[in-house]
Amino acid sequence: MLSPHIRDYVGRRVHMIGIGGSSMSGLAEMLLQKGYAVTGSDGTESYATRGLCALGIPVQIGHRPQNVRGADLIVYTAAIAPDNPERVEAERLSIPTMERAVLLGQLMEGYPRAVGVCGTHGKTTTTSMLAQVAMEANLDPSIHIGGQLDAIGGSTRIGHGDAFIAEACEFNASFLHLRPTIAVVLNIEEDHLDFYRDIDDIQRAFGAFLALLPADGLCIGNGDDPRVRELMDALPCAHESFGLGEANDWRPGNLRYDETGHARFDLIHAGQTLAHIEMRVPGVFNVMNALAALAAAHALGAPDEALELGMDAFCGAHRRFELTATVQGVRLYHDYGHNPTEMRNALSIAKLQHPNRLWAVMQPHTYSRVKRLFDGYIDCCRDADEILITDIFAAREKDPGDIHATMLVDAIARTGQHVHYTPTFDDAEAYLRAHWQPGDLVLTMGCGNINLLNDQIASHESKA
Repeated sequence: MLSPHIRDYVGRRVHMIGIGGSSMSGLAEMLLQKGYAVTGSDGTESYATRGLCALGIPVQIGHRPQNVRGADLIVYTAAIAPDNPERVEAERLSIPTMERAVLLGQLMEGYPRAVGVCGTHGKTTTTSMLAQVAMEANLDPSIHIGGQLDAIGGSTRIGHGDAFIAEACEFNASFLHLRPTIAVVLNIEEDHLDFYRDIDDIQRAFGAFLALLPADGLCIGNGDDPRVRELMDALPCAHESFGLGEANDWRPGNLRYDETGHARFDLIHAGQTLAHIEMRVPGVFNVMNALAALAAAHALGAPDEALELGMDAFCGAHRRFELTATVQGVRLYHDYGHNPTEMRNALSIAKLQHPNRLWAVMQPHTYSRVKRLFDGYIDCCRDADEILITDIFAAREKDPGDIHATMLVDAIARTGQHVHYTPTFDDAEAYLRAHWQPGDLVLTMGCGNINLLNDQIASHESKA
């Protein structure tokens, strides 16, 4: 049987398993706008599922065989196992199926300028920055982001220009289904070790992604990352580097920060100053993200003034160090960071807000990640005065029985850090309310559903 192509299903019903995922929910909106009849299912209710229902997309909570009956095409995420009852039923009924990344790759076909932004961390922020600048430059791009950006009213946009900007995820090597003409590589670090053998295996996957570039394509890579630099140097196509080092093609000149970590710098390309950038999101890692986004925008033809205006307008994507509420004089923030590097970065920003005390509330994500990156989790919250650890968010995994959040709590405690086991959101809220003081800052971190803790605390306060 020939593999299905989305273009053959316009006007027909496409059912999406795991529709509440950050990428899937955006793709669902894109399909709806393009004239498909979209339905979906997810294991839990969320912001995303409620938003899709508001758009008129029926979403069933819970995976059941009857959900797929009558569908013409099934789209599923890489996190949906083959024994999922809906996938099993689709196979029984001979309904064509495709993985999420295949769908994204097919939607990108035909665009002469297709940008894929990849990296272990920073993808959503960098893709959002690039989208903001491209919009400011009136490039009218189509966009797919694994998060929410107010400038485009969500996570997707269908434009009429010749550029498609997409976040390219390395999980399960799904980015190999894309066909980029411009590839942005932010960094290569250990993650998703339930799929990859080791860091060398991860690097090989990024190399395979870059090998998809055409002869006249362009790679924009982090020149300060030795693994990225090694891959770029082996490419037959054009490549440009970005980073803090002076040897990079794109770098910041006169870099300085204000008291809360917001940077200002001259954007230097090939020794020439193109723009003066003022960041509205803090942290040195966001300077790196901005350099990558600005280099990609320049490659798309954005004029210098749009580089300045676009970055000046960018105030962050949702769930990226986002202030969600102030309760009893305590600022509540949330960040999507879920590996040690991302959590460390988020806390470094939080510390610059000069709170009375800094609380880190970590929801470890997947058993395999916690096991493989265990030592990194022990030290990633050292900037916090107090650490709360919830139970591990299983996501796509089943409990193997040999790892538990209390093991992480005990290891952190042995280093002298103040850490507490609060398995549920109710436990975490109760502990916070019993111990926080006005002037404190609480940062919840994780890519599971820990953001709902922020909502829960704010909701309880409004009802008090």
